Parts: sequence; structure tokens; C-alpha cells
Amino acid sequence: MELLWGMDILVMLLLKELYAILKQVKILLCILIIILTNGLFSCEGIGKKSEKLAKEVKERTKSELKEQTNKVITKVYPTFDHDKPDTENNRKRFADFLKVEITPDVKNIYCFDNAIGIDASYMFSFNCNTTTSKKIIEVHNLTFDSLNRDNGFGLQHDFEWWEKAKIKELQKYSWTDGDQYFKYYWYDNKNEKAYFFDFDM
Repeated sequence: MELLWGMDILVMLLLKELYAILKQVKILLCILIIILTNGLFSCEGIGKKSEKLAKEVKERTKSELKEQTNKVITKVYPTFDHDKPDTENNRKRFADFLKVEITPDVKNIYCFDNAIGIDASYMFSFNCNTTTSKKIIEVHNLTFDSLNRDNGFGLQHDFEWWEKAKIKELQKYSWTDGDQYFKYYWYDNKNEKAYFFDFDM
């Protein structure tokens, strides 16, 4: 159901972007009419200029449509680079999910998403100092999990950068909406390494 809803949003966003592009084409056509009526005297000159302008409009429209389509797809289905740290995509996803400034101490950002199906999960691993860690805890209203039992390992994927054995030893902070949406956070003070797990069920 969520996939269909996502597709509906994608179609609506594409139509919105197409409408914006068509408005620009309309403006370009108005410019073409003005050019044609202001001083182009020979039919041959009009034909060549019209062809050239039509070609430019077509190329520009095609280019803008492709660019806007990519923007919409990125908004609906953002890219996560789980195999490389600190990529532009990972930095964007960090900002989207962690909602804190990427200060110089934040590095080695790895992230992964599993948003196929009825549940979604997002994993982030990165280095940061204790100040940034405290900001993350504050921004997400995370609380000290005194039970520190269920770490959601069954929902997490296995990556070298997602050290489950290490996470198991760390104190967990958590947040839930009280229903089916959860956030877990662990911070290794000694190595200044953080792990953030955002998921729903």
C-alpha cells in the first residue's frame, strides 16, 4: 500500500514539475512570436530562426524535464550509499534523518535504507564528538533506555561499519511514538562512534 502511495506522490510531483516546464515553454513561444514579428523580413530567415529556436526550446525542455524528474525521484526515493562513507548522498541523508549540522567532527558517514515492504528501516554509522552526540539525543527526544534489551538486530542488516557486537555493549537511547515508530541510538565515547537506527513496524 505504501509503495502505491509513494507512486501516487511521484506521479503528482512529476505532473507539477511538467506543468512548471510547460509554463516556461509558453514563455519561450511568446518570445519566439515577438522575434518573428519584430524585424524578421525574409521567409528564409524566419524559417531558419524558427527552426533554431524550436530546437533550442525542445532541448531545453528535455533537459529541464530530466533534471526535474531526477529531483522528484530523489525526494521520493532518496539514495543511500552503504558501501562508501561521506558521499554527497550520505551527507544529505544524515542531514535529513539526524537533523543536526554536519560539523567538522562528523565523518565516516555510512547509511543504509530498507524501505521496501510495509516496514522501513534506516541505519547510520558515523564518528562525532560528544557535543554532537548530545545534540542528536536532544533533537530526537531520545531517553536513556534502562532496560537496554531489544536492540532490533533482527531488523538490521550486516555491514562491517554496523558493529552489532560493539553496539550490544553500548548503552542505548531510544524514542517511540508509542505505536509502531522507533529510534535507537548508541554512542561509543571512547572511539567517538555513533549508531542511529530509525524504523517502523
